[in-house]
Amino acid sequence: MNNPNDLFSDAHSERLFAVIQMLQRSALMNMGAIPDHEGMIHFNLGEAKAAIDAVESLQSKTRGNLSSTEESLLKGTLSELRMIFVKAPEQQALIEAEMARQEELKQTYTNPSSAPAEVIHTEINQEEE
Repeated sequence: MNNPNDLFSDAHSERLFAVIQMLQRSALMNMGAIPDHEGMIHFNLGEAKAAIDAVESLQSKTRGNLSSTEESLLKGTLSELRMIFVKAPEQQALIEAEMARQEELKQTYTNPSSAPAEVIHTEINQEEE
């Protein structure tokens, strides 16, 4: 089995990619792609964009100084983040809609007298008139 540390040419490369991984995690959390340490999902696309821009700056400033494997890893990380960023608003809308649906359902069971209800059978009301 290959040692993951063999992927990097030296300790400086390992530390550089540790920083890149921290930025990647920050971006993913702020795009709702992964939960935070408490299991909560967040959307802060401004923060996500800042993290992606920082990774892009690292790519630009290290161009020509990385091994081909390191360049490929950095390029792939950046491409993945950009792709998720483009889809993040749609993902946010889906998650918020599901959360609203779940809250409405919760209200139906926790407070049935004030919860939204559907009229299932209207013939009774019509016969009384």
